[in-house]
Amino acid sequence: MRSVTKRELNQNTAAVLAEAASADGLVVTERGKPQWRISVFREEESSLTRLESEGRYTPPSATPAPWPETPGGPAYTDADVEALLDELRGDH
Repeated sequence: MRSVTKRELNQNTAAVLAEAASADGLVVTERGKPQWRISVFREEESSLTRLESEGRYTPPSATPAPWPETPGGPAYTDADVEALLDELRGDH
């Protein structure tokens, strides 16, 4: 991203804005330090499109992973459940 000084922006505003429109944007510096960023406003661009182009959003996959046929996790018997409930109640 090209940078211009605040003075250059002040003295050549039309040329600097034309350059910002043709480029990806400009950084305006004041006393050698970046202070502002100038970019073109694109109305047709949605918020998600802008965030995606900035690398701050990744859209969901077009082909999501299929649901598992059987849910994972341990299988408990009735006796296991009763023992756990007894332990929780303090009936041990």
